[in-house]
Amino acid sequence: MPRTTLFRQLLQQRHLTTYEAFAAQYERAAARLAKIDRDPRLASIQVSPRQFDRWYGGELLTLPRPDACRVLEHMLGRPVSDLFSTMHDNESEGDRDEKPRTRRQASIPPPPREDDENPLDIVARTRQLTASNADDATLSFLDASLQGITSRYEQDGPYVLRPQARQARRLAHTLLDGRQPPCARRELFRLAARASGLLGYMAVNIGDFALSEAYCTEARDLSREIGDLDTELWACGTLSFSLYYAGRYDEADACAAAAVERAPRHAQSIRLLANGRARALGKTGDRRAVERALGQALRLSDLHEVPVGLTPCISFEPYGRARTLANAVTSQVALRNTAQVLRDAGHIDDLVEHSTSSWSRSLVRLDVATALLQHRTPDIDHAMALGRQALRLCGDTPISSVYQRSRDLHQQAQPWRDHSAVRDYGEEFRTWSSQPAALAMASSTS
Repeated sequence: MPRTTLFRQLLQQRHLTTYEAFAAQYERAAARLAKIDRDPRLASIQVSPRQFDRWYGGELLTLPRPDACRVLEHMLGRPVSDLFSTMHDNESEGDRDEKPRTRRQASIPPPPREDDENPLDIVARTRQLTASNADDATLSFLDASLQGITSRYEQDGPYVLRPQARQARRLAHTLLDGRQPPCARRELFRLAARASGLLGYMAVNIGDFALSEAYCTEARDLSREIGDLDTELWACGTLSFSLYYAGRYDEADACAAAAVERAPRHAQSIRLLANGRARALGKTGDRRAVERALGQALRLSDLHEVPVGLTPCISFEPYGRARTLANAVTSQVALRNTAQVLRDAGHIDDLVEHSTSSWSRSLVRLDVATALLQHRTPDIDHAMALGRQALRLCGDTPISSVYQRSRDLHQQAQPWRDHSAVRDYGEEFRTWSSQPAALAMASSTS
């Protein structure tokens, strides 16, 4: 039978009768006492489920360790010797002799009303409901980590940054398993959604389209749960991006079109139209639909006064105008609209060449090289020179978009395979695509 100790009674009054509830309050009390007493050791003190059961059941032969006693006394406001003695142990023999007389002499208090509650219980419950395992510093750290990944992505690439993004997602999910007030919980949902979105984008770049679809779906659903339309539309754009590189062009267009319909004037719809709809429609050969999507994207760019330059490819910010035009170039290549490709590429040439994104410089070169082969009078030497530059710019950090376009350029040059420039490009492409990362992309798209 459990012994009725003061410790047990206090825990019942404060609704701390489960291990999880007690341990959370105990650890917070230890952290507070560590600051008050300037004793950092106390902040790391924890209680095990077995210890809690022994304390709550009164099954103690000796008092807890001194540091644990200090925390309990700070937490419950009573000496440990009182906490773990049974209620009648606190009364002396004299007290027992006096009690009947005292009861007879004392005035009898009125019986409590049934609807009365202990004010301390109300305060304790409020503190429990507003307690959080995610303070402002933790949330700021998570947010800064995701911003750091975004800003370094085009320099470091997916293989370097994926572990950090996975850690951020894991931390957000771990915290979400705990307790937070609504404002902190909403921010954790937002950060978890963005961590998943970044991982979805990286999965496209390494050619793992099934993994990307799972991450993007998670990002979309988490952001939708809290009404974060900005992140939701970005996640839909990344899902469309994944479907495009998986060769599922009709699905890529449908995914982007559904998201645009949700918020046709939203700044994120620029990306959905240019990167999602126009490129997929180009692959299906729908010239008029491509023009409509690109026109709508450029009008939204004017409406939202987006940056002129080439915004980072993985950014959560709206597409800059140069990024939209780079997607227009890719769409026109699919339609074999050579003159338009060369015009649009010329408009953004200076911005692309001065960007820090070697991938963007590589991809625009590959698009222009393909257009040069499609011309009525193909410029084979220039096209192959651009192809070799594209491979060298990407170097040892291949991504699936560069791999697919450089492979397509090699295939389209086959009618001129006896030309020395085509042979040189073919040799360089075979060497570049023999990297383990590129070989993995080849197997995922075969």
